[in-house]
Amino acid sequence: QVLLVESGGGLVQAGGSLGVSCAASGRTGTYYGMGWFRQAPGKEREFVAAINWSGSQTFYLDSMKGRFTISRDKARNTVYLKMNSLKPEDAAVYYCAAAPRGRPYADEYSYWGQGTQVTVSS
Repeated sequence: QVLLVESGGGLVQAGGSLGVSCAASGRTGTYYGMGWFRQAPGKEREFVAAINWSGSQTFYLDSMKGRFTISRDKARNTVYLKMNSLKPEDAAVYYCAAAPRGRPYADEYSYWGQGTQVTVSS
């Protein structure tokens, strides 16, 4: 069992930056890929970014490339998502998730956090 707890969401103005983090506990080891997904009201959940267990490989949704950065601190069992140049359409509940490999496919993720709200004002 892996427990994931997100933190760091909040309100930011369009064009601003915000970071969210996800602390993992339980049977994590370091052999877990991590991903970030988001879901806005009335929309389906979508992939945002993912990172493999070593941190050597990352994936991003095209619209996030250059604006979002995923990273991880294996010693702290924590994964981060730094979001720059935020747009109102980035507003959503952001979820972190854990999978054997950090790839962009939601059905590969077995463990999910409770989510953290990101609000972007225009």
